[in-house]
Amino acid sequence: MTHWTKHKQRGDICNRAVIVSVEDFHPGVDLSKRKGVSKDTKRLHKVLTRLGFLVKIYSDPTADDMCDLFKKESETPVKNCFIGIISSHGEEGVVSGTDGKLVRLSQIFRLFGSPTMADVTKLFFVQACRGHELDNGVETDSVSVEEDGLWDYLSIPIDTAVMYATAPGYSAFMHPLGSVFLQTLCDLLEEEGGSNLELNRLMTRLNYQVAYNFQARGKTLAGKKEMPCFVTSLTKEVFPFRDCMQTVEDVSQKLSSMASLDVSHRQRKRSIS
Repeated sequence: MTHWTKHKQRGDICNRAVIVSVEDFHPGVDLSKRKGVSKDTKRLHKVLTRLGFLVKIYSDPTADDMCDLFKKESETPVKNCFIGIISSHGEEGVVSGTDGKLVRLSQIFRLFGSPTMADVTKLFFVQACRGHELDNGVETDSVSVEEDGLWDYLSIPIDTAVMYATAPGYSAFMHPLGSVFLQTLCDLLEEEGGSNLELNRLMTRLNYQVAYNFQARGKTLAGKKEMPCFVTSLTKEVFPFRDCMQTVEDVSQKLSSMASLDVSHRQRKRSIS
């Protein structure tokens, strides 16, 4: 597993985003390489960093690595928002590590019910298949395991929202230029006013853009669609991306003010002497 932190803040407790992406699999694992993963990762890093998040990227973790890293993240203090993005092959209720072993999403979600994450907004975006509807050996993200997804919903802690790339039972599309789900999320956050939206409004726009503006091509999947699915246990309206931007702007303004005061102070000292 490769891990790197793409943006650092000065020792303060900050808002964090963790991107867990599986592009390639161990030899002998009967799962295809997921072309386009690096495109999603690079763009997510750019957008989320600009919005004030400390971004960590974990590439090609095993199933055990995935569990361990989310456990560590759930025990690390965060200011007011944590984002977890998971991109891999999957099935309803599970995603694959690079070793082909499966991780239950409910296991990951439950970790964030910890005291450390109390009163913190937790957002998860899952780019993975949830069924076989479009599993024709073309570039989708599906593996063949039956799993009841109800437990995933019951395991979501309070003040948590989970956005799935597709509805239960269906496949999620992957493209060499990136996934329609995560690329559309980035589009919305980069649009003027997009990062200021309340989360439910932002997710509704994401649903609309993917459902109505995307259509698969090719002989096998021509005309096929994708419909994201949003599950929430939020107890209040949240503006996670606007709040982060305000935090960054506040810090910048404070630093600018401090610099101006320092210059003014030096000028006064020179004039007195």
